[in-house]
Amino acid sequence: MTTGQTSAESSGTPPSSTQSTSSFSPLAIARQLVRYPLPLIGTCIVVLFILLAFIGPMISPYRFDELIPGALSQPPSLEHYFGTDRLSRDVFSRVLWGAREVIIIPGVATFIAVAIGTILGLALGYFGGWIDEIISRGLDSLLAIPALVLALVMLGTIGPSRIGIIIVIVLLYVPIVTRVIRSATLNIRASGYIEAARLRGESTAYILFREILPGVLPALAVEAALRFSYAIFLTASLGFLGLGVQPPSPDWGRMVAEARQNFSRSPWELWFPAGAIALLVIAVNLMADGLRRIFRYEGQMR
Repeated sequence: MTTGQTSAESSGTPPSSTQSTSSFSPLAIARQLVRYPLPLIGTCIVVLFILLAFIGPMISPYRFDELIPGALSQPPSLEHYFGTDRLSRDVFSRVLWGAREVIIIPGVATFIAVAIGTILGLALGYFGGWIDEIISRGLDSLLAIPALVLALVMLGTIGPSRIGIIIVIVLLYVPIVTRVIRSATLNIRASGYIEAARLRGESTAYILFREILPGVLPALAVEAALRFSYAIFLTASLGFLGLGVQPPSPDWGRMVAEARQNFSRSPWELWFPAGAIALLVIAVNLMADGLRRIFRYEGQMR
């Protein structure tokens, strides 16, 4: 339950959806983030990476697969900022092009997982009963399977592809999001303003999405940021194992795997894609930590 709801209940006035939503507005969050330097820096880095995912190919000096004559395994320089690889391709350009795969795929998958998990969590937490027990136990059984093992089995069966990676991430994270939102819904369901909405004759959809949903948005924001972080790392891990986006499309995980073969001769091939993965994951986690501090929400991390 959010701070706004707690104070409202203690004063005897039920919180409204408008009040809850306004406290969750991007402008309000940005004002709060200024108080936390590290989360603010992390958020700025995440925004920068997202921008690069969309405009990277436009500002890239070379195509990701362009072979540059006479530029075999050259170290970083003013001409090639991140150096060139063993095939004389510009590493900086490949990192820019690869950002699209490592950010957009996890972003789309996380959005779908959060949307499905939110709807399920709201429904299960509000209605309860035997349906809640059955579905919750089924989702818990998915949580018992290690994420990477499930990903390897599924992608080994259906083959590596963008759609396959999205399906894997959705299956992995829907149960986690559902559990978190269900727990938050259970806390809000017994509130007086929910009972008042029932007595007014409001529809179930109205109660779920206009009364309860604004109250679980803080928990949802933190959980979405965490899932996005894990999805990025999982996508890069699958690329490293050869089950991510297939060549010729660049992928940071695959770039790291390929760079191992030539590490002694041109270590910068590994440094920059690996550094990009680490920086992005750390930045997303810092952003999630900032959201947790703002909303005073302790998320369930996995």
